[in-house]
Amino acid sequence: MLTATDRYLARLIALPLFGTLVIAAMLLVLDKMLRLFDFVAAEGGPVSVVWRMLANLIPEYLSLGIPIGLLLGILLAFRKLALSSELDVFRALGQSYTRLLRVPYMFAIALALVNLAIVGFVQPYARYAYEGLRFELRSGALGASIKVGEFTRLGSKLALRIEESRNEGTSLTGIFVRAENKDGQSVAATAKSGQFLATDDPDTIIFRLTNGVLIHDSPKFNTPRVLSFTSHDLPIDLPKIEAFRGRDGDREMTIPELARVGKDQKVPAKLRNESRSNFHFRLTEVAMMLLLPLLAVALAVPPKRSSSALGVFLSIVMVVTYHKINEYGEALGGLGKIDPILALWLPFLLFAALILWMFHTLAFVPGGQPIGALERGAAGIGKLIKRINPFGREKARG
Repeated sequence: MLTATDRYLARLIALPLFGTLVIAAMLLVLDKMLRLFDFVAAEGGPVSVVWRMLANLIPEYLSLGIPIGLLLGILLAFRKLALSSELDVFRALGQSYTRLLRVPYMFAIALALVNLAIVGFVQPYARYAYEGLRFELRSGALGASIKVGEFTRLGSKLALRIEESRNEGTSLTGIFVRAENKDGQSVAATAKSGQFLATDDPDTIIFRLTNGVLIHDSPKFNTPRVLSFTSHDLPIDLPKIEAFRGRDGDREMTIPELARVGKDQKVPAKLRNESRSNFHFRLTEVAMMLLLPLLAVALAVPPKRSSSALGVFLSIVMVVTYHKINEYGEALGGLGKIDPILALWLPFLLFAALILWMFHTLAFVPGGQPIGALERGAAGIGKLIKRINPFGREKARG
């Protein structure tokens, strides 16, 4: 049962945890949104597809933001306790560091399970759906093959140009279209406006033109026929679109699928190595979350009479560095240059040993401060910078 202290710690941790998670996800989404708008605009696709693509990227961003949010949530909560001397009060009342970690580990275990579900099962399908939308944009399956202000060919017998598109392609103006058939007949038309209409045949659509002029030419005619119309329906055979590939690749497989492929000797060695490497990469990333409470507490408590935020900076550097080392180990394992177990679990064990030493120094060594030397060094550098003017000379003492 949670005590009053546990509930107090939960409130302190929850606000920065979820705040950091939301801010990190929003920053990643905003950065990607700009690039997706450029990509969709270049392919001539509808704006609505941007939101669908972003929705499929959210699981990936959550898998990155959850560990950072957990780390900073716990770190900032314990740093507040340390700077306000509340941590000393808890310690004086017999609350050890290991007892105070009860609530942080509740958050850590719950979020680790959530992250395991995301990276193990949700993210592979979301990534496949995202790649499918990219394929459909490039192939024209989303109507992206018709670009405003440019001549566009649909198959080998039809070309058209549209001056302006409104309401995501439902209202087109300034239209020129030229079509040919197998008998050598051709139709060229200009129209003030038009719209595409679906038919019962999925391979054919109707291009309804309004208020225009049509020129019909044929080898049988002495001169082309010119007609004015208020409405004219032009059937268009859609070009054949290649079907999107099936779900494959190590990043589009769930964890059980990666385990199965990694053990299958009938699978090519390259795919087998990539599957094993990605399998262990995902597991180590989730397992590291169980060490983040220890790291956060070890870096949250500054030395006495110090309010330096070096621990916050160092925590982010350590987590990002470990993630990059993991990515490098995954790449080496995927290439078959080193066994994935060694490439990914050895850095994990070394990082875990460092975190355990830091926490042990803080919690069980009298007066222990794992980053005390770094704090003193940073303080010395800060004093030196204050004494030196912008031109590199020491200030004269009055």
